[in-house]
Amino acid sequence: MSILSWTLVLAFTDIESLLAQPRMVADTPQQKVGEIVWQNPKNVVFTIRNKGNQPLRISEVHPSCGCVKVDFPETVAAGGTGTITATYNAAMLGTFYRELAVYTNEQDEPYYLGFQGRVVESALDYDGDFPIDLGNVRLSTNYVEFDDVNKGDRPVVELQVANLEHGTYTPQLMHLPNYLTAEYVPDIIQQGRVGKIRLTLNSDKLFLDGLNQTSVYLARYMGDKVSDENEIVVSAVLLPAFRNLTAERLESAPHIVLMDGNEMIEDEITMTIPPKKKSITKVINVTNIGEETLTVSAVQVFNRAMTVNLGDRNIPPHGTTKLKITLDAKELKRAKSGPRLLLISNDPRHAKTVLNINVEE
Repeated sequence: MSILSWTLVLAFTDIESLLAQPRMVADTPQQKVGEIVWQNPKNVVFTIRNKGNQPLRISEVHPSCGCVKVDFPETVAAGGTGTITATYNAAMLGTFYRELAVYTNEQDEPYYLGFQGRVVESALDYDGDFPIDLGNVRLSTNYVEFDDVNKGDRPVVELQVANLEHGTYTPQLMHLPNYLTAEYVPDIIQQGRVGKIRLTLNSDKLFLDGLNQTSVYLARYMGDKVSDENEIVVSAVLLPAFRNLTAERLESAPHIVLMDGNEMIEDEITMTIPPKKKSITKVINVTNIGEETLTVSAVQVFNRAMTVNLGDRNIPPHGTTKLKITLDAKELKRAKSGPRLLLISNDPRHAKTVLNINVEE
């Protein structure tokens, strides 16, 4: 064989040896693991692939901290996959970033993998504790109720807000009526933290007995607009005042009773909506077993899924009128609260009568 032929053979051999190489690629070389509970070790799994045509041999994996233990395969076949598992001991509170230096037969320099997160004393159950998902933030509820409020009361209700933003979040309620004030604690919620919105009701600014209902909206970002998604329904039930009633007057006062046929209704009824039925109607009796005329000053519902019609607002002693309740199946699916009915009357024992509707399909 000539010198030229030997030279060509050696050249092709060198090219083949260069092309015949392992090649390590990680599916997700950098991972975010979120919040980890203190002293509860966390496994972080990296999937690696050998995209070369020779076996990939891993000689060592060096973590950047003694707080990380590593498990890795010694060999990954050509075209095959493997996993490198890093177990972080979560022994220190606060944010962290850890690296793994992976040494292979592909090259002299290591291949780096990393993961980051935050160790907390206790982790939040977002789905359970914060079921209202607005994207960047989550709420403990989007329905607030001030119940059994007397004139002059200033009750307070708190909502919890979890910040899922990558940065800080400043909560702000839009369209607050004059009888509500909001306090934000803290004013700025850090990433991964929980804040509170304290709503205070000034009952002196409520002019109507019974249900006073409004919608406020939580701004998710600067310039946010109102929508069904960020709506928070606020209800306040103002009780009429019965002052200076004598025992004799109380004895003869109106007394409201709700009846379903011959059965007395305590605080709830059940209505069944058949399949493919758009609405269902039920009629109950409102009876006055007192010795004075019962006056129903307000008949109100807590959501748009229900409509009601009361036959007579003034019911004489031992008299009865009919109350017709209709449920809309489509609106029920959109409602933020269950269907309920509120009656405000001059019965000093039951100035507020609430009827809950259990819906069966």
